[in-house]
Amino acid sequence: MIFIGVDPGLSGAFACINGLDSKITLHDIPVIKVGKRHEYSVPDIVKFFQSRMPCFVGLEALHAMPKSMCSVMGNFSLGRSSGIFEGIIAALGISFEKIPPRRWKKVMLDGMPAGKNASIIVARRLFPGVDLPRKKDHGKADALLMAEFVKRKFKLPYQDLEILD
Repeated sequence: MIFIGVDPGLSGAFACINGLDSKITLHDIPVIKVGKRHEYSVPDIVKFFQSRMPCFVGLEALHAMPKSMCSVMGNFSLGRSSGIFEGIIAALGISFEKIPPRRWKKVMLDGMPAGKNASIIVARRLFPGVDLPRKKDHGKADALLMAEFVKRKFKLPYQDLEILD
């Protein structure tokens, strides 16, 4: 089983943790440039998930913030992002959990001050072999911590079975 954390923004990332050997891989979310903006490369996102089955996905739950400085278009974009990922994951028959940022951060960033650097610091401590050299790697760190969050919650059915010779 592969555990995948998804930070779903256009500058977001996927993080995969193999449940058998704990191998970690980090990937930027595939995007394409359309004029001056970027769009999700939906076919590449589909291929990404298809090549990692069976898997369980922890998808960061996005929600509109009506009282924030975020524009109407920003809120629309958040909803669209969430819908794209939920649609792809559901269409492929992949099990997933939507995780509000507060929930995974409460567990994975316990005791850390708020800020984007916190996830990079904790990810480096938990996974010292993972390369997160830039401040903008916080999306990869977030995705990795979400993957670890769902891995810790997930209980494989055969773990409770006694193996007989």
